Amino acid sequence: MDIIDDLKYRGLINQVSDEEALREALKKPMAFYCGFDPTANSLHAGNLLVIVIMMRLQKAGHHPIAVVGGGTGMIGDPSGRSTERQLNTKDIVDNYAESLKQQLDRFLQFDNGNATFVNNAEWLNSLTAIEFLRDVGKYFTLNYMLSKDSVQTRLEAGISFTEFSYMLLQSFDFLNLYEKNNCRMQVGGSDQWGNITAGLELIRKRGHEDQAFAMTFPLITKSDGTKFGKSMGGAIWLDPERTTPYEWYQFWFNASDDDVVNFLKYFTFLTKDEIEALAIEVAEHPEERKAQKTLAREMTILVHGEQALKQAEHISQALFSGDVAQLSGEEIRQGFKDVPTFNAPSKESKKLLELLVEAGVASSKRQAREDIANGAIYVNGARRTDLNDILTDEDRIDDEYTIVRRGKKKYTLIQF
Repeated sequence: MDIIDDLKYRGLINQVSDEEALREALKKPMAFYCGFDPTANSLHAGNLLVIVIMMRLQKAGHHPIAVVGGGTGMIGDPSGRSTERQLNTKDIVDNYAESLKQQLDRFLQFDNGNATFVNNAEWLNSLTAIEFLRDVGKYFTLNYMLSKDSVQTRLEAGISFTEFSYMLLQSFDFLNLYEKNNCRMQVGGSDQWGNITAGLELIRKRGHEDQAFAMTFPLITKSDGTKFGKSMGGAIWLDPERTTPYEWYQFWFNASDDDVVNFLKYFTFLTKDEIEALAIEVAEHPEERKAQKTLAREMTILVHGEQALKQAEHISQALFSGDVAQLSGEEIRQGFKDVPTFNAPSKESKKLLELLVEAGVASSKRQAREDIANGAIYVNGARRTDLNDILTDEDRIDDEYTIVRRGKKKYTLIQF
């Protein structure tokens, strides 16, 4: 199966400018690029789709160029937005760009020569207004620019000249990479089709003979219509400090039966036969969640590595069994990140009854007594039924945490 057929099987091609010619061109190694605007200090799960597609093309023998928009990031892309972006300072954009470079390097490995990283600030920041208007602006009519969806959707609410010009800046990126890096194709999400094809237009009008190509991928949504890459806490980030490896694992493990096979196609490097076998498991034995476990494992290894996977699986098993005493301090920080936390004022021994009230586990001493007497209170997974029980240093995991559970699922983390 060639790369185009593989992408089609996985449902990853939304639009392509000239499929027949592109198939022929991809018979030889081709340089292609995708842009990432530095609007945060981390990429997120939504960005991962295009990164994985770049990796697929790379494995097929082609050369990815990752372009971080240190220049365009100062402007803001109107695509897919109903309001103007808040403009960041140059220092913030530069810091974000450096963070994204480090993240992208994990996947594409720039140092081995099989991928290239560039920051479009290298050519955009030195571009004068007169040069821009003469060398880029004169090739585009207002009618052409106004016909693009990214502009059309903003006309009623209003779009500034700043964001209106973004399309031309991105077109100049493509031209610059075409001329200096022999880059023949730009890839991106389907909301980028207008910007990418504007680049093709500029390359053509500048008189270049070798054909350039555009390819876009669908914007992923869940089967229930909700936006992919979000959770109750917000975006799912690639940065382990923002989304822990355990949270990342759980995000994929919690994929619905209606979504999991598509996610396996989109995001993993499993073969067609492997995916089809898991699809049968979903249909015949959905309760075993074999496909979800495979998806969570593959995605955690891809983004965080084998050790992080082992840790995430260990946390999941401990929480499922209730045997939380086996967790390390670091695993507790991951697994109980969103659990109510009480910061104990000291490490002195404390009566369990009093601590339950102070930590908000029970609303009163009376309620605390009832909970203890009824066997509803667990400390580090062990039931405590003694009304005179005292918590000591032996009840602290890594001398820092005690995990209190009331009933089956209500956890409170005591941090010392």
